[in-house]
Amino acid sequence: MHRIRPFFWPLILASLLVTEPSIPLDSQRNHAIGAGYDRPVGDPHQSRSVVLATHGAVATSHPLAAQAGLDILKTGGNAVDAAIAANAMLGVVEPMSCGIGGDLFAIYWDHKTQTLYGLNASGRSPRTLTREVFAEKQLDRIPLYGPLAWSVPGCVSGWAELQSRFGNRTLHDVLAASIETADEGFPVTEVIAAYWKGAEKRLVEWPDSAATFLVDGKRGPRFGEVFRNPRLAASYRAIASDGADAFYQGGIAHQIVKFSETHGGYFSLQDFADHRAEWVEPVSTRYRGYDVWELPPNGQGIAALQILNVLENFDLQAMGHGSADYAHLFVEAKKLAFADRAKFYADPAFNDLPTQQLISKAYAQRQIERIDRAKAARDVAAGDPILKHGDTVYVTVVDKDRNCCSLIQSNYHGFGSQVVPGNVGFAMQNRGALFSLDANHLNRLEPRKRPFHTIIPAMVTKDGKPWFCFGVMGGDMQPQGHVQVLVNLIDFGMNVQAAGDAARIRHLGSAQPTGAPADGVGTVQVESGISKETVAELRARGHNVVRAKGAFGGYQGIMIDWKNRVLHAATESRKDGEAVGY
Repeated sequence: MHRIRPFFWPLILASLLVTEPSIPLDSQRNHAIGAGYDRPVGDPHQSRSVVLATHGAVATSHPLAAQAGLDILKTGGNAVDAAIAANAMLGVVEPMSCGIGGDLFAIYWDHKTQTLYGLNASGRSPRTLTREVFAEKQLDRIPLYGPLAWSVPGCVSGWAELQSRFGNRTLHDVLAASIETADEGFPVTEVIAAYWKGAEKRLVEWPDSAATFLVDGKRGPRFGEVFRNPRLAASYRAIASDGADAFYQGGIAHQIVKFSETHGGYFSLQDFADHRAEWVEPVSTRYRGYDVWELPPNGQGIAALQILNVLENFDLQAMGHGSADYAHLFVEAKKLAFADRAKFYADPAFNDLPTQQLISKAYAQRQIERIDRAKAARDVAAGDPILKHGDTVYVTVVDKDRNCCSLIQSNYHGFGSQVVPGNVGFAMQNRGALFSLDANHLNRLEPRKRPFHTIIPAMVTKDGKPWFCFGVMGGDMQPQGHVQVLVNLIDFGMNVQAAGDAARIRHLGSAQPTGAPADGVGTVQVESGISKETVAELRARGHNVVRAKGAFGGYQGIMIDWKNRVLHAATESRKDGEAVGY
């Protein structure tokens, strides 16, 4: 924990590249023009109004999940209770992105103690799985799919730790709505239907996966079609009744281990019995008077802090959102941070990591000297002291007492490993695929080790109080998205909805924590709201720029206006979700 002192997908959509639009579009008006409407007030590119509330607010990527969280707040639950309820519902209605077969991270502001807490509920590799296993199989990388990519799922342990330490309600209370929805069924939303369709070919290869997630064992449910998952409802009931023990020591663990033993996996019951979530100290940097908080490795949250430390030295407001100068500087700062990510981000229980040095202002000054303002860097090496296709959900909740929960949860790829082990009703994550098989790499596979992680919750405090509780899902887009949202708020003066709607950029190609080599200059993906003039100038500086669709993450955020005692909530226009409050 840390006491405040007053003074961070989709497989099918991520790869859809589109050509330059034939009609020039101004970066500040593109969304309004494209949608064919004119907002009567405010920024014309904003997709919807900010949601305002005085008591509590929830924002996440599916309406039913947001409503489940809000119902808990209205009946006396706090931010933790609501976040777990929303997360559980997301496991029902958006099962490709998250679920109890995946991991969880959270940052929590406790109003009573005026303290910020961090929770790392990521799982570890099997105790009998070693690099020698892959050498014997003549594999130079861990397969993305199947039981060899499994690590122990940490989600349920995260729920249990959060609920037992801070919750007002029982797990039985907060899981009730998701159990009912899984049993009765829900209409599949538009974006989620597209994700589901993209996973059909792999799900059909595993009988239990097809039986759980495909209609008639053949296809994903279509937009508007009602889908049921009674197997998941049964697993949720066991957890509601017996807590985390049902997952790590009871029937669920036994099903997973039996499946693993039958299908070439390496899990044992001891791997599950030994699993524990860990409370950790959040880390921070100060950006223009705001303290930005992330969790330390094995996640990638400090990459956002490293980028912000570089950007703080430049007048971004004068450059302007969507400008070539700002985009170039952002991409070059990102390259430097991700080069460090590839070398230094790993499980701190196995390594002495230079985390504090990497997020220091002094280190940022040395990094700035490596940036050429007129030319894109190639083959950036780590300093001295990817992970594309991330499939994740994010939940932010602030309650009436101003407890704040920033929670992120994921299977890694869509439906994770693609494998449902038996009748449990959920897919197992493939997070173990992020280990390196290089014996000299800090993120090398070792027994009972946590892999490098992409999912990162965030929070911002100002003058010792929480100011902004937010996250951006989406693989290596997450720290890039954290930075862009914060710069939009702090430097460009946008409100919380406009800050998420604004056109984004995403750089791909930096060296990977798996040990894969760098991709030279890489690729800068831009949304259609980035002008053709900016694209042309970036190309003139040596960047490989393409227009892309569907690869820019998913954002939710809640800002606290302490003066008026009002919450400002927003949700990602690129997702199916909503922000709600009362």
